[in-house]
Formats: sequence, C-alpha cells, structure tokens
Amino acid sequence: MPRDPRRPLSILIAALGGQGGGVLTEWIVAAADQAGHAVQSTSIPGVAQRTGATTYYIEIAPQPREAGAPDLVFSLYPTPGDVDVIIASEWLEAGRTLELDYASPERTLLIASTHRLYAIGEKSVPGDGVFPAARIREAARALTRQAVTFDARAAARRAQSEVNAVILGALSATRVLPLPGSAFEAAIGEGGVAVERNLAGFKAGRELVELGVETAGPPRPRRPWTALRGERAAALGRRGRDFLALAARAEREFPEHLHETLGEALARLVDYQDARYAERFLERVRAIHAVDPEGRLTRAFARRLAVWMTYEDAIRVADLKTRRGRFERIGRENAAKEGSTLVVTDYLKPDLDEIYGILPAALARPVARWAERRWPRGRPSLAQHVRTTTVLGFLRVWLLGRLRALRPQSLRYEREAALMDRWERAVREAAALDCGLALEVAEMASVVKGYGEVRRRLFRGLGHFLDETLPAAVAEDRRAGAGHQRCTAIVRARRLALLTEEQESHLRLDASAAPSGSGRSSREAGRTRQ
Repeated sequence: MPRDPRRPLSILIAALGGQGGGVLTEWIVAAADQAGHAVQSTSIPGVAQRTGATTYYIEIAPQPREAGAPDLVFSLYPTPGDVDVIIASEWLEAGRTLELDYASPERTLLIASTHRLYAIGEKSVPGDGVFPAARIREAARALTRQAVTFDARAAARRAQSEVNAVILGALSATRVLPLPGSAFEAAIGEGGVAVERNLAGFKAGRELVELGVETAGPPRPRRPWTALRGERAAALGRRGRDFLALAARAEREFPEHLHETLGEALARLVDYQDARYAERFLERVRAIHAVDPEGRLTRAFARRLAVWMTYEDAIRVADLKTRRGRFERIGRENAAKEGSTLVVTDYLKPDLDEIYGILPAALARPVARWAERRWPRGRPSLAQHVRTTTVLGFLRVWLLGRLRALRPQSLRYEREAALMDRWERAVREAAALDCGLALEVAEMASVVKGYGEVRRRLFRGLGHFLDETLPAAVAEDRRAGAGHQRCTAIVRARRLALLTEEQESHLRLDASAAPSGSGRSSREAGRTRQ
C-alpha cells in the first residue's frame, strides 16, 4: 500500500543511555524548524549505559508550514509497521526495534551502527554469549525497505567526533527527509557544544553514505595462526621471544588443530606472568591430551584453564590500568586533541580478600582466618579514587602492578591452584569413563569468574560439586549400569544452576551506583582539559 504523502514522516531512534540519543533528537527537531516544517518529539528515557535502552520518537510534517493551514495531529508514540526511519546507535538496538515489529519491508529505512556495547546477559554468560550479529543482519534485509549499516563508532573516532553526529550525517545523505543538509548543520551550530567536532562527524557520516557504505558486509576471512603469531609476539615486547619458543614447542607436541588455541593461551599467560607460568599450563594440558587422542576435550580444557590461570587479582588490574595503550584508548574515545591534558580517575573498591590475597601465603593465612571469622558473610572493602594521570597516582598503581613476582607464592594463587588441581583430576577421571561427561566437567570451570563475594560463592559451589555431587553421580551410574548419560545431565544442570546464581548476582551489582571489586567492576572516567 503506497504511503499517504500528507502523513507526517516518522522517525524512531533506539539508543543507550549516554549515547547522545537526546542530542540527536534535538538536532533533527531543530533542523525541521530551520526548514519551516512542523515537528514533534517524545522520548522514553532508559537507565545509564548498557543496562537499559532509551527510545525517542519524532514526527515531521512532509511539507513546510503554510499560512492559515490547520495544525497537523502528531502521534506521541510509534505504531508497529508504521515507521519511516529507524535509527539505531548500536547493533543490538537495531535488532530490538526489528523484533518489536516497528519496521515495514515496504516503507522503513534502517540506519544503524554495527558496533557493539554488550548487554549484561551477553557478558555474564561463560564462553561466547554474544547475540549473533548475522541474525540481526538477516532480519534487517527481510524486514526493511533499505538498510544502511556501518560502524559509526569507528567513523566517529576517525573524525574525532561522536556517534550521534555521524549518524545524523548519514540520515541527511539518504535524503529520506525533506530537509537540506544546511538545516542539519545549522542545528548543530545552534546547539553550541563541540560544534567543530560535531560538524566533522556529520561530514564523515554524509561521506560514508554518499561513497556507499556496507549494507550487508561479507564476514572477514579468518586469519591463519601463522599470521597472528608474529603479532602476538610483537605485542609482548621483550617477552615475545619466550612466547615464540613456547609456541614452537606446543606446535611440535600437539596436532595442528590445537595450535591456535594453545598459542593464544600461551600469549595470554606470558603477558599475565612469565614463561615459567605458561609452562605450568602446558604441563596440565599434556596430561589431558594423553587421555584425549581426538583433541576435543583438550581444546575445551585448555581454553578454560588459560582463562582461569589469568584470574584478575589486584596486581593484574593495576598492570592493565597503567599501560600506555589504555591511556591512548581513553584519549581516542574522548576525542582528546593533541596538546590537551587528559585526566583519568579510576574508581576502585577492593575488599580485604583481594588485598591480603596478593601477600605470600605464609603471611596471609593468619590474616585470612581472622578476617573470615570476623566477617563470615563477606569482607569489607576499601573505596579509592585514584587519578592515574598524576605522577603520584600513576606510581601508586604502577608499583602494585609490578608485584607479579609475588603471585605464584600468594594466598590467592594457592587457593586457585588447589581448586584447579581438583578440577583437572576430575576431568581426567571423567575422560576414563566417557568423553561427553569429561567435556561437561571441563566446562564446569566456566563458573569460576567474577570478583569479590560472587567469585567466592561460585568457588565454593564448584568445590562442593567436585568433592560431593560428581562422585555421588558417578557412583550411582555405576550401580545402575546404564552408561553416563544421567551423570552428564546432572553436571550440565549443576553448571546452569551456578551460572544462574552468578548472573543474578551480577545484575544486583551492576544495578548499584557504587563500584565494587578491584577487577572488571572498577570504573574509569576520562576527560580532557584544553
């Protein structure tokens, strides 16, 4: 059915809190005013960052105002299947609007950025919990008249601008709205905030569409490990030679289909600690490979072990926060101009376990026993705001990151390694019974994640599973004499139960305004001073 030319043009903007969706809406409304069109906008605010979405809706009269003409009646909210333009400032937000049936194959133009800001549910799932981008791309092809998709974040960084300005330029270039480009530029000027940067982003977005941006984008070919190996060595600097020697040894000992998995793990471990620490990893993998000629179990075990052995203690967090690349990334993300001063404040909140956990085990054990008796339901934390772009603030964190030599003797490592040993032993015993069972037991290591009390509870849960649940299930299967399908199902169910507990805890933590933990929970704030 053809569109009634008298009806207002409708625009639905799906964004995340903090992405500038409100400013984008203001620009479009101001541009319509500049061109003499009646316009109305409404919004439904969400919560900050990736924990919630924000929706904006705009209707614009298709013709400029005429003297004496009756006022148009605008809608306050979009109707499914009746939206002319959908704008999504992030790829999953595009999928959200498509899922809600706002798009129409006959009339809807989709303008979406393909970059991702992962949802809590994606980040908390062990392994790869990311929603498949290909499914959104297929839906965009099937459910819209035209889809203009590109990485607006990358374009914004190149232009030292913001995603919303780039998307505004793309919208202008499609000419779906009866508004000239000069009206959008005037709207940016009227805003009076970072005008030069926003105009640069607007121009970049226009050029992308005019030059022909990707609308489907074939997947990038997978690069072979032989090409990636040199890059990993170069990134390790002086430790690159140790990594190459270990990688060469692994490639001689293990079949080719394991080379990339083991190589990536070794690069991660050398960067985290040293070559000797990476050799311990290879020793554990050899023991599993000896009972797994096909290599399926070995790959799963190696992936889980590498992540576990690089747990984020206070030393690791401090090391990562004082690397040059981190400050360069924050500067790019904040579009810091050359010559400006970058100010970065890190919000840290380690608890007592994380503090005494980095001490040598002999010294830390008495402290740990006292603290665990004193605070059995969770130890208190020490909130800190450290400005890591000052000399004293940087040195304070940098010196902590240089204590990696203490890690193999620390109380934290002693406890982590003890549970790793019990898990490895359980994987070997399960492999002697059934390969499928062994794979499920290997995947149980995925529950050991997080920080603070969440990690400690999951740690205890895995210990209870290894010491009691798994042996009891194996014994029951042996008495029944019916294979190990029941035991495999029990392992899978227990893993899912622990993961559900972990996800719920992370949701509670992320909903809190105060930062928690010294690892992934610590926040960073960057700003520039001219």
